[in-house]
Amino acid sequence: MDRDKVRQAYASVADLYIGLFGTREQVDPDDLAFIRRHLAGRTGRVLDLGCGPGHLTGYLRSLGVDATGIDLVPEFLAHARAAHPDVEFHSGSLESLDVVTGSVDGILAWYSLIHLPPEELDGVLVEFRRALTPGGPLVLGMFDHDEVGPFDHKVVTAYRWPVDEISERLTRAGFVEVERLRRPRKGDQRPHTAFAAVAGNS
Repeated sequence: MDRDKVRQAYASVADLYIGLFGTREQVDPDDLAFIRRHLAGRTGRVLDLGCGPGHLTGYLRSLGVDATGIDLVPEFLAHARAAHPDVEFHSGSLESLDVVTGSVDGILAWYSLIHLPPEELDGVLVEFRRALTPGGPLVLGMFDHDEVGPFDHKVVTAYRWPVDEISERLTRAGFVEVERLRRPRKGDQRPHTAFAAVAGNS
């Protein structure tokens, strides 16, 4: 993934993006329930990777979760810190998390993997597995499609995936899938799948 290209693309539309997606009220209630079901009650540190404006990090904190948001885009981080002053937000990379192996109790990656080319996804999932404690949950939001491929996302090129392909890649990276939530196309909203998986013991 060209991190600079992605960062610049989101920075150029940051205000618009925040206005459209920057509060929990703009998230589908089923998605919030899915996130709550798998990440609420975690007693250790939870990372919201690709946190954007920080609304889901703030949502996790409202559930009593020790959540930290990480993103590439300075404009998003500035908004997140102002909107959620009781939450930590840091600049960082999905590909190389600045954490000790096995020290993270949960990861939320809500649409933050969509810009990864297919050949890079496995390495990022392995990095997530490295960071997580055994049994720690990973929650993903992805675009659903019957084959892997790019499409013209409104900000910068993104990829959509068959659900079984994502499940297979999670397994290869050392995860065990525990739930998925699929939502078909609705108006101008693309088909969506949420995955919950837990880090295996090995």
